[in-house]
Amino acid sequence: MPLPLMPKATAVWLIEKTALTFTQIAEFCGMHPLEVQAIADGEVAQGIVGYDPIANSQVTAEDIRRCEADANARLKLAASTLPMPKRAKGSRYTPVAKRNDRPDGIAFLLRNFPQLTETQVGKLLGTTKETIQKVRERSHWNSANIKPRDPVILGLCSQTDLNAFVLSANERLEREGHSVPVPPPPEEEEVAA
Repeated sequence: MPLPLMPKATAVWLIEKTALTFTQIAEFCGMHPLEVQAIADGEVAQGIVGYDPIANSQVTAEDIRRCEADANARLKLAASTLPMPKRAKGSRYTPVAKRNDRPDGIAFLLRNFPQLTETQVGKLLGTTKETIQKVRERSHWNSANIKPRDPVILGLCSQTDLNAFVLSANERLEREGHSVPVPPPPEEEEVAA
């Protein structure tokens, strides 16, 4: 069940401004009734300013009045009229901590999915054609330490995006009359005895 924006601040406002039970507030805000009771007693959330869910279109005043009259009734989060954000086209942001993993992901894609174009690899991993070329030619500054690793596991792209790019590359090859390459079997990890 979706929760209201800023659940603790919403709980503070509902405790101060309504006659709802702790259980009703707890279920609406995704909290435990004892936590709501602790907020009401002033033991928790002492400096939090109440957040008005009515003014912010998260619940209606009629719904609050209905639940105040019936202790068994539950508040429902109002449907949002705001459109869902769409992901902008273009390269993805890669966190600084994961940027050193990018060449490993490029090497994995080049080895296991040779049908992907440089443009597709660049869009998938948020990298440049120059970097892809350097990894391919082993002229990358860190080529001695590059180990092909799955970019999905590294968190550089999602499995859904990878599957979509591979599918489109396979369809392109079939249209052009080429055979679709089969990826090599995964390498066995050496187990230390």
